[in-house]
Amino acid sequence: MLKKILKYLGYTLLGGLIIIQFFRPAKNIGSDQQDEDIVTVYKVPDDVQQLLKSTCYDCHSNNTNYPWYAEVQPIAWWLDDHVQEGKKELNFNRFASYSPRRQYRKLEEIVDEVKEGEMPLNSYTWVHREADLTPEQRAKITTWAEGVREVMRGMYPTDSLQRKK
Repeated sequence: MLKKILKYLGYTLLGGLIIIQFFRPAKNIGSDQQDEDIVTVYKVPDDVQQLLKSTCYDCHSNNTNYPWYAEVQPIAWWLDDHVQEGKKELNFNRFASYSPRRQYRKLEEIVDEVKEGEMPLNSYTWVHREADLTPEQRAKITTWAEGVREVMRGMYPTDSLQRKK
């Protein structure tokens, strides 16, 4: 009897896994139009831009490079959720459309997250070893972001960049 129940459960699970393969989220692959990309408003040195593209853009832009396992459900749903959440927090391709206050805050968050080792996420670097930043690479990104914040302080009144309390 137990053997029969386990066999039934196994077939049901297998059938469910097969069925969910037909329900796929839309992929995050946008056009190459970069009118609002961060590079249109701030200077991003080539080495920093390369670091951002190899470690951040998969989740924080309109173009994700998908690995082969993104074709398997429920992994694709998890990746889609992760990418959508990342884009909601910060989208480098839409950075120019942010208000100066939001840009300033996002640059501060980049500094904090990268400096503390919170970004890129461990779940990302486990699979993308090349995205595991060295201390020197972290310093490059944070120095650049702090420099852009300094430029912004020269462009805008300080109170316009600070969150009102």
